[in-house]
Amino acid sequence: MKYRTLGRTGIKVSPYCLGAMMFGGIANADHDDCTRIIHKALDSGINFVDTADRYSNGESEEIVGKALKGRRQNVVLATKVHGSMGEDPNQQGSSRRWVTQAVEASLRRLQTDHIDLYQMHRPSPDTDIEETLSVLTDLMRAGKVRAIGSSTFPASEIVEAQWVAERRGLARFRTEQPPYSILNRSIEQEVLPVCQKYGMGVLVWSPLAKGMLTGRYRKGQALPESLRVKVFPKQMSDERNLEAIERLIPIAEQAGLSMTHMAMAFVMAHPGVTSAILGPRTMQHLDDLLAGAEVVLTDEILDRIDDVVAPGTDAGPMGAVYAPPAVTQVSLRRRPFPDRAAA
Repeated sequence: MKYRTLGRTGIKVSPYCLGAMMFGGIANADHDDCTRIIHKALDSGINFVDTADRYSNGESEEIVGKALKGRRQNVVLATKVHGSMGEDPNQQGSSRRWVTQAVEASLRRLQTDHIDLYQMHRPSPDTDIEETLSVLTDLMRAGKVRAIGSSTFPASEIVEAQWVAERRGLARFRTEQPPYSILNRSIEQEVLPVCQKYGMGVLVWSPLAKGMLTGRYRKGQALPESLRVKVFPKQMSDERNLEAIERLIPIAEQAGLSMTHMAMAFVMAHPGVTSAILGPRTMQHLDDLLAGAEVVLTDEILDRIDDVVAPGTDAGPMGAVYAPPAVTQVSLRRRPFPDRAAA
């Protein structure tokens, strides 16, 4: 395993990062089986594990914590905070009040005294970024967190966070965790260049586009029963995505590759990507992903992929991506009706 430096932190991480979202009630509730998967990943050379407090409402962190007993010092452990963890409206977000509570809960579940990379899972438009960076800086000074990062932040908010950190003398985000795959390439326009400009490490999520790039989802065929289809029906059935897949399959076949291995090698080809997050639910999934770890795509293959999904574009919709209030809140993009009528 050839390790890479995580941004400019000096921390060495594996090109593949084991994502733990599928561990717990959401997908695989067998703790022993999840532990075996984690151990197999570590034995294969992966030293980077990423989870989040909201994955199965904390159960994922509990599983990871148990699995890392006796191996914690050799693992770069990352988790995230922001998502709702209860009915109380203050049990979520990026406020000092919540982050100080959430980090303690994550430390207990992970059975560790520190988190190597603590990430803000999504932006919080209602919270000053200075407020968030201030509490994260205090956690670093207290030794509870080693480095901090963001996840699925727009390029403008990544830049703002860097500026605020510099001007206020606060710790800065050292990493970004964005979605990236052959079907979803929009981060190539601004997010990846901005991260490279600021020396940030990048660990990409959903490199298989929620499983669409495994080849299981085909145009004109019934969608397989899966959690992804239930949660993201629009994306998984979108004709633009399915048409792109039909054009990608021959490229993989002619290169002698599986769709999965081509998809993973694609994201790793970008110089701005540090690690790609694997999200296996079963041992079989992990074994298949590890089998393609050494695959490197030629320029010819990458050019053919560019012809299917142009650089910097998305083939179709991408579920779970952050949308700012300016887009999601009607009142912020429409004048009050009387004003419009008068105009």
